[in-house]
Amino acid sequence: AVHLLESGGGSVQAGGSLRLSCRASGITYSTYCMAWFRQAPGKQREGVAGIDPDGTIKYADSVKGRFTISKDNAENVLHLQMNDLEPDDSATYFCALAYGALIAPYGLNPDIFALWGQGTRVTVSS
Repeated sequence: AVHLLESGGGSVQAGGSLRLSCRASGITYSTYCMAWFRQAPGKQREGVAGIDPDGTIKYADSVKGRFTISKDNAENVLHLQMNDLEPDDSATYFCALAYGALIAPYGLNPDIFALWGQGTRVTVSS
């Protein structure tokens, strides 16, 4: 079975940075759409950033200019570089993979993502 494993979460002060990583075995990242989602307590899961196999990238408006998604196809690692973090960025961040769907037409719609990691917690204090 394929599993996604996130790492890199932690606690930082506002204005700080974190880099999340998502690793998997048994699957080739280069052929799939992948994304980062987040969910804060009491709130719905929301898309943060996604990347299609052709390199098309989408960001949530709330993170544009601060977060960068990237994919190392050789190492099968998905990253999310988060800079200038704000308290509202506090959430559990999940890595997700879509089989046969792309964010170009569907956007950061969680319904198109079939495989999810267990999440990594990010806490930003003011």
